Amino acid sequence: MNEEPAARNPYDRSAARALFISRVSRYRNLLAQKWWLLLLGPALGLAFEFAASSFGPSSYSSVGRMIVNIKLSIPEGSLYAEEMSTFLVTQTALMQSSLVTSRAYTRVTALHPSLRTKPVSIRVSVQPKTSIFILQASGEDAAYTQAYLQACMEEYINLKKEMRTQTSDTTVAGLTEEVLHLEKELRKCDQELADFQSSNSVVVLQEQGNSAGSYLATLTQRLAALKSEYDLLQSLTPEQNLERQTQLGAALPAGTDTGAGGSERAGMDYSKAKQELLVLKAEQAELQKFLRPKHPKLIAMNDDVARRERLLSISLQLNADQLENRKQSLLLQIQNATKDVNEWDARNMEISRKSAEYQRIKSNTQRVQALYDRLLQTMQTLDVNKEISPESVTIMESACAAFPDRVRSAKQLLLAAAAGLALSLLTMVVLNRLDDRLNSFTELQEMFDEPVLGQVPKEQAETRGGEIGLLRLEDPRSAFVEAYRNLRSSLLFMTESGKRPKTLLVTSSVPDDGKSLTAANFALTLASSGSRVLLVDADLRKGALHKHFEVDAKPGLTEALAEGANWEGLVRPTQYPNLSFLPRGAISHRSSEFFVAEVTRTFLEQTAAKFEFVVIDTAPVMAADDVTSLAPRIDGVLFVIRAEQTSARIARAALDLLYHRQVRVLGLVFNAVNPTSMDYQYYYKYRDYYATYPAGGTNEKRKVSA
Repeated sequence: MNEEPAARNPYDRSAARALFISRVSRYRNLLAQKWWLLLLGPALGLAFEFAASSFGPSSYSSVGRMIVNIKLSIPEGSLYAEEMSTFLVTQTALMQSSLVTSRAYTRVTALHPSLRTKPVSIRVSVQPKTSIFILQASGEDAAYTQAYLQACMEEYINLKKEMRTQTSDTTVAGLTEEVLHLEKELRKCDQELADFQSSNSVVVLQEQGNSAGSYLATLTQRLAALKSEYDLLQSLTPEQNLERQTQLGAALPAGTDTGAGGSERAGMDYSKAKQELLVLKAEQAELQKFLRPKHPKLIAMNDDVARRERLLSISLQLNADQLENRKQSLLLQIQNATKDVNEWDARNMEISRKSAEYQRIKSNTQRVQALYDRLLQTMQTLDVNKEISPESVTIMESACAAFPDRVRSAKQLLLAAAAGLALSLLTMVVLNRLDDRLNSFTELQEMFDEPVLGQVPKEQAETRGGEIGLLRLEDPRSAFVEAYRNLRSSLLFMTESGKRPKTLLVTSSVPDDGKSLTAANFALTLASSGSRVLLVDADLRKGALHKHFEVDAKPGLTEALAEGANWEGLVRPTQYPNLSFLPRGAISHRSSEFFVAEVTRTFLEQTAAKFEFVVIDTAPVMAADDVTSLAPRIDGVLFVIRAEQTSARIARAALDLLYHRQVRVLGLVFNAVNPTSMDYQYYYKYRDYYATYPAGGTNEKRKVSA
């Protein structure tokens, strides 16, 4: 508790849960305190509505019913239907429109001149799962209300008839104009089609398109074959070409003419001559093993081999020439074929363009013709329907005799009570927003950055109207005792740098925050740990600590500071071990002058040298200048905030005054915390775990105030 609270993650689930619980607890406390507002608001609303109903004019209601058909039959047997999702809402709005109501006022004035005009309101509802409309009129005069409702239903029927007639006339006029426009467009399309047919034969165009496409495909295939053969010859050597020709020649039947100039046969002769040469060379090699080089038979064999090699070389050269000639021939054929393909492709594109143009003109003409025929048929249907007047709206029940509107008054009372309750809730929310008093530990952490050194639960006085007593040696108020022990631990084990404070000042922002009792119990708890403690009542204006110790207030601190009396002689022993007490002395309104004088500094130095801790109780910060004059001389300040009473704004202002005077604020003490608060309940639930009771005492829980 003594550490500075770390910056909480805004997405921390535990922090969010604690904040939510704190808000719920705050509203629960507000509801417990201001519950009477929830009764006062509806009561005021009912009273206001009852007074308005009692002193206001009487109200009468008349009810009528109408059936509005959704479908209308037309002569051809088809149906015209409106959307159900919007039909009912549309008709309801039309019945309540100003056009119908103004006509109804005029109609009633004309038919019933003896009736005085009174304001009448119309409400329209639909019976579930039907197209029956229930109309209810409310007004001050019974006869006028009935006549007005009947006039509204009749004027609605007349308005529907006028709208249907006006709509039909407008539609026929619009369709006639559209038909005339389509006639011009249709004549234009017919003329465009005739002009195209006069310059182009559609039959010949179709035949040309088919033949041109077939011939272009043939040319494309031939060109592809020529390019393939040319690419193959480009990659072959003369010898590879002869071998290819040999393979082609072997695959052809005898006597087949390929038109290649006998190249396949030449390839076969070359292959045969090459094989024979290889055989001669083998024989030559055998002869060389047994005959001398100049042997006549070997010489003849060498000559024959040389002759055959020359013939093969000549044959190979001739084939190379033939290969080159063939490639040149293929190149010329490719050029001619490419030219033919381009010409026929252009011719085919022109034919396709003309065919597409013809189809576009023809399709546009057919589209305009179909639209023209459909509009003529629609016009004929509308002309027939204009002469037919089906009754789509009927009055199911005429307006009944007006009756006193008691149901409406009951509804108004309920609405008034609901409005009063809403106003009460709004008032409670506004009060909660304006109330900045701190109700829980979570709110305290949210509003202040200072560390919270301890929480002290709210205790009930032992006697009615009395004060809460000091801690006792065998005190059954376990939670109360443990709270001050926790405060003592927070001070003794603080993690702040520097030496531990010896002189401690206890103050608050405003009176009645419980600072004096907190200072006394805190000093008593320090003394119970074995430390020598001096408790000083420095509230020289209204100090009352002497009453808790049952000693006289005089002489005391006032005499020590004002008259220079020996303070050690003024210190009173107490019934608590290690705890001494210096009362305030005579009441003085010059305490600020005393605290800024040198005598106060000397007093603090001497007491700090003699005691381990000096706990000083002073006046509230906002009540007098005493604290701001004395606190800068003190090692540390404990600031007391009372739950459900101290204003956060005033407490913040008091702390700022201390900070402006370079005062070291050790932390906050949250006093008089409601034990039923959700933030405190977990700790409070185990308050009796280590409780000790005096002899003959009971282990029943003590009652605490809410």
